[in-house]
Amino acid sequence: MKTDVAPPLGNVGLARLSALLPLQGQNVTIMEKRPSLSTVDLRMRVERVGGSADALYQVIVSASRGVRAPYDPRLGISEEDYRRYLVFQEVLVSSSKTARLALTRDSSRVVFGSNPALNNVLDGLSINLRTGELRGPEGYSALPTPVVPSTAPDRVLPVRSGFQWKLLGSDATAGNGVRATLNLLELESGLIILNYSRTSMINRKLTEGEIIIGYDR
Repeated sequence: MKTDVAPPLGNVGLARLSALLPLQGQNVTIMEKRPSLSTVDLRMRVERVGGSADALYQVIVSASRGVRAPYDPRLGISEEDYRRYLVFQEVLVSSSKTARLALTRDSSRVVFGSNPALNNVLDGLSINLRTGELRGPEGYSALPTPVVPSTAPDRVLPVRSGFQWKLLGSDATAGNGVRATLNLLELESGLIILNYSRTSMINRKLTEGEIIIGYDR
């Protein structure tokens, strides 16, 4: 059962998709999300009003350590604006843990297998290299949509290109269902990020999980 109506990828898109997907026996780094203080908007605001460069520098140094510095009126903005512009956001970093992917790959399909190091989150997923279709073990499938490159100065990830799949469906009679998103992203550094987050039900057994891995091709 399909869960979306995304238009099919052309030959160029399919070739790009195939080039980004991992190879059989691919070694990957397990990534994780960590909170970080974003100073982009604050810096722009302080510079716009002519606030103290020294006070701004002290804020940025503290933020680099994950600490929100006390408000300094020399910044030239109100304390309310200071708290509004200095915000926590999530960044993606390496956990320093590595794993070897359990997958099979031929000219037409990539199939992910069981891997305890990745909490078996990818187990049972398959991607058709001729159509781009993602199919999950719950019995639902979806076609990919291209990801728009991220060029915003406050971007969390500097994305060069990529694809996204959204799986959604349920069958109360069979006791199967899924709500999931798979992102396959190439960063400007050349690193490829594969992120799969899902809530899954198979035979009325509910599981949740997310895995983020990075690798080079």
